Amino acid sequence: MDESKAFPFFLSSPSDGNTQTEQERKEEQKKYKESCDKYILSGLNRNVTIEFLMEKLIGMGCEPPKGFMKCIDCGDKKAGAGFGVVEETVLPPSTSVDKDSISMEKFKREAKDRKKRQCQNEATLQDLQKQIKAQNEGKVNLRLLPEIFLCQQHLVNEDHAHQSIVHELIHAIDLCRSKMDPINNCIHMACTEIRAENLSGECGAVREMINGRTSLQGFRGHGAECVKRRAVLSVEANPNCTEKAKDYVDAAFERCFKDTFPFDRHPNLR
Repeated sequence: MDESKAFPFFLSSPSDGNTQTEQERKEEQKKYKESCDKYILSGLNRNVTIEFLMEKLIGMGCEPPKGFMKCIDCGDKKAGAGFGVVEETVLPPSTSVDKDSISMEKFKREAKDRKKRQCQNEATLQDLQKQIKAQNEGKVNLRLLPEIFLCQQHLVNEDHAHQSIVHELIHAIDLCRSKMDPINNCIHMACTEIRAENLSGECGAVREMINGRTSLQGFRGHGAECVKRRAVLSVEANPNCTEKAKDYVDAAFERCFKDTFPFDRHPNLR
């Protein structure tokens, strides 16, 4: 399975080569969503790690809003889950160019269209690139809002879904406890990805062996390698961080790999 993953903004729509009819696709996605919704319910009600993290979020004063977790159609992008919705606030015009009413109205329409695509789970990497460019030009402010998305058609089973939820809840914990800005600060993004990969169990021996990336005999030290590998993939997906993703992960690794908050110790080590 392709393990590339990041914020849901990077999830792509289905390719044009899909031979399914629209009705067949709707029926298929309906079944995927039913299973995914059950995974969320079972996680919230029976998974002790998910329950613990949700209680911690509430205790920290960050009670999740209604619809905090949802199942979506992620198209052909092989991702298990994603975190965060990018809020785009258009700023008042500050230059003579921006004051051109036609240019500003066009820009506002484009921003509205991007928001609509995001609400419909159709936002693309190009949309995020445009948002970042607009922010750099002083036209908008970007802010990451906490939401968890599960890619309903790419969940292997309940365990996979629960690991994905734990991963995204670690992002939510990090967003709650600090002024984390993963859109613009690549060290912040690297750190939260390292922690999420490490504490979720996604780099456990069994999963890595199933994926053919290691053997039981060769696993010593492999967990850290797995965390680095997966964190780099996520950081690369942020246009602000792509070129030096490995450098950012290397810089943040030692401190963030040791950080097990809100757990007293690593939840998957005995």
